[in-house]
Amino acid sequence: MKITIAGAGYVGLVTAACLADKGHDVICVDVNEEKIRRNSARLRFTTDDAEAYRWAEVIMVAVGTPPLPDGSVKLDDVWETLRRIAASAERDCLVAIKSTVPVGTGDEAARFLAEHGRGGVRIDVVSNPEFLSQGTAVRDTLQAPRIVLGVESERAERIMKDLYAPFALPYVVTDRKSAEMIKYAANVFLALKISYINEIANVCELVGADIQAVAEGIGMDPRIGRRFLRAGVGYGGSCLPKDTKALYALAASHGYSLKTVWAAMDVNEKQKWKLLDKARPHIGDFRNRTVAVLGAAFKPGTDDVRESPALANIERLIAEGADVRVWDPAALGHVSRRFGDAVVCCETMEEAIRGADVCFIFTEWPAVLQFDLHRYKTLMNRPIVLDGRNCYDPKQADAAGLIYESIGRPVGHRQLKVDRAVDVLQCASAAFFHKQSE
Repeated sequence: MKITIAGAGYVGLVTAACLADKGHDVICVDVNEEKIRRNSARLRFTTDDAEAYRWAEVIMVAVGTPPLPDGSVKLDDVWETLRRIAASAERDCLVAIKSTVPVGTGDEAARFLAEHGRGGVRIDVVSNPEFLSQGTAVRDTLQAPRIVLGVESERAERIMKDLYAPFALPYVVTDRKSAEMIKYAANVFLALKISYINEIANVCELVGADIQAVAEGIGMDPRIGRRFLRAGVGYGGSCLPKDTKALYALAASHGYSLKTVWAAMDVNEKQKWKLLDKARPHIGDFRNRTVAVLGAAFKPGTDDVRESPALANIERLIAEGADVRVWDPAALGHVSRRFGDAVVCCETMEEAIRGADVCFIFTEWPAVLQFDLHRYKTLMNRPIVLDGRNCYDPKQADAAGLIYESIGRPVGHRQLKVDRAVDVLQCASAAFFHKQSE
């Protein structure tokens, strides 16, 4: 089939490459000329609307839908793409919206194209949401658990099933509005799950339980599942923060308050400051302290820093007077552009932690996981390692001589001894002064 992908971003490029790999003739169109300087046998790139839309059988809209300050979604690029399609399409075709859009957008798009398209040209609109995770997007496309098709005609359903036939994957076929809601409901459920396990982790710290054992125990229940049960400093990236806000705003616009979603957003906002809170009893304030930050991307395997907990913490550390050194194998360019000379971008972990008073781990890159724990003590001014991704075994960290704290797990034996000694001294002091006052 002749396929056009509108938008040469993350979703558009992966979709285009996978469809071309399955034998379709794919053109990827984008207004940014830097993105389209590529070519292959079945995959071409262009900035020419006529070339892209004139004879396409299926046009997939995969442009950005960034959040607005009130949590709703900015659809300017979607509507601009639809205007270009209406002006250029000269044959009957189908427009599949892959961009994450508010429920009802597909119906509005269908009305717009019917009113503004060329006379005699039939353009059906389908909601075909994507469910790609950064770092595993190709696998998520080729081995998706389902393909969601929101259609309003048998013709649209048939064309989309022909398009995806080479993938041999199961379908969920429904109406456009339900398909749009599936995307939001799926992503927001994952956000709820992450915030829930983070709250359980916080309680584990209070009662002395181990969140990793708890997560393993509940994750073995097939009704719950193991995925998205890793405690940490909260979710980030381009999807979960945006989609939770958008769904909450959508419900609010209809007079309904999604209390569970609000709670998830509130927990996530508080969770990203956990490491700073853990650091203060050890070092007091951050003024003139050297702080190593390991990881800036919101997850390993990507350079995406959107809504990254690390960046929010770096900003606060700078504001509190810290000397911040940042290491990340992929995202240092983003860090440099955002903070400039206010931080030192380091090429190696050793450079970042050398002479540091405290080290924060925000991304579980393989280099972090494989790092020799003894080197923290050798290189740091004070071996205080605060781990927001539970990268290390607390007992091994203790044996390496580190002051080590993570999320939802008991602190090392060494620190427990210190804490208990402090408790004993405090109790003895209180008893002494009570006796003196009698």
